Amino acid sequence: MSQHVQTVQSLYQAFGVGDIPKILAYLSEDVQWEHDGNDHNIPWFKPGVGIAHVQNFFASMSQFTLSRFEPQNFLAGGNQVIATIQVTLKVHATGKSFSELEAHLWTFNQEGKVSGFKHLCDTHAHWLALQP
Repeated sequence: MSQHVQTVQSLYQAFGVGDIPKILAYLSEDVQWEHDGNDHNIPWFKPGVGIAHVQNFFASMSQFTLSRFEPQNFLAGGNQVIATIQVTLKVHATGKSFSELEAHLWTFNQEGKVSGFKHLCDTHAHWLALQP
């Protein structure tokens, strides 16, 4: 198993127990979060750079509850890992829930730190869940 896959698995384990400082420790200072992304007016998909931006990402997650977050498969190549995740979430403001299969793309720099992260998911389902 590649070192990058082990790192991503450790990141999800930390996420599962709410250990955000541990997650942040794996990130490069100039991490590109949701790079090349369009947020589609979804607060938790806002693209940005740096650890402070990632802290804001985790703060934005208070707008919904995850009732299911199950990493399933990890595919590695070069300096990237794609993880497939079964997700069910409920948006607090609207009470709307949905389930989906997401992919998360993790990119690593030469030091083994996460230099990029992007959700690959049904952004329309997220947007619909935010609509009154």
